[in-house]
Amino acid sequence: MQTLILLALVGLGAQLVDGSLGMAYGVTSTTLLLAIGTNPAAASATVHLAEIGTTLASGAAHWRFGNVDWRVVVRIGIPGAIGAFAGATFLSWLSTEIAGPLMAIILLALGIYVLSRFTIVGLPARTARPLRTRFLAPLGLVGGFMDATGGGGWGPVGTPAILATGRMEPRKVIGTIDTSEFFVAIAASIGFFVGLSGEGITWSWAIALLAGGLVAAPIAAWLVRHVPPRVLGSLVGGVIVLTNSRTLLNSDWIQAPAVVAWACYAVIVAVWVAAVVWSFRAHRQEAREAREAREPVAV
Repeated sequence: MQTLILLALVGLGAQLVDGSLGMAYGVTSTTLLLAIGTNPAAASATVHLAEIGTTLASGAAHWRFGNVDWRVVVRIGIPGAIGAFAGATFLSWLSTEIAGPLMAIILLALGIYVLSRFTIVGLPARTARPLRTRFLAPLGLVGGFMDATGGGGWGPVGTPAILATGRMEPRKVIGTIDTSEFFVAIAASIGFFVGLSGEGITWSWAIALLAGGLVAAPIAAWLVRHVPPRVLGSLVGGVIVLTNSRTLLNSDWIQAPAVVAWACYAVIVAVWVAAVVWSFRAHRQEAREAREAREPVAV
């Protein structure tokens, strides 16, 4: 019973972060399941089963608050489902030891760009051109594959890549990524059933994760609607940098000593906090200037 309560709390916290920042539900939940001895395929399968319900609830909440671009959902969600099915089916023999660090390097670069762009410049200027399928389809394939094989990755792959284009505001990027993950969760679950024949999946754990996520989904959708885009962009960028720095430092390529790793984390967190504070102050200044511009000039 204690395990189920803990999993429900993890599901709540993970969905609160995922629904607000567009990532981290799968990574957080899978990490806990692996820590208590679940094999990687079963852990990812359990999390994706829970995500069928959490992504549906999150998508509905984001749609209610106007955070979803349905054209992008279809163009990235269908390729994402194909990639997720492939990743889930072949997880038992496909290795991500090389793909993981390489993807972390790409995501780290995107994270640094997003963090610096939103902190220094603010909301990227959006162009009139929509996101094209030739960009969204490969992104969906890679994101879906990484999500299924790594137990999480749809948000860390899709969110920074779309944010970096500057063609969608952060709240819509997050809402669209969360909504399209529904396709990924269904396809991955089907793939795991094909590959595992249902063995090793703990249904009670999936239900506990789902219960916590359902509570957090509408709260997160409301939160992303009201957090200033500039501040939200800095928050997302910091999550991306910290998450992928950890992946690289712990990878076989680097294997950094614990002291070095924690020193790097401390520096990243300090820079991240400073960036968020700077963005918040800049947002207040911009809002003040906008109010002054709207006020009638006294004669």
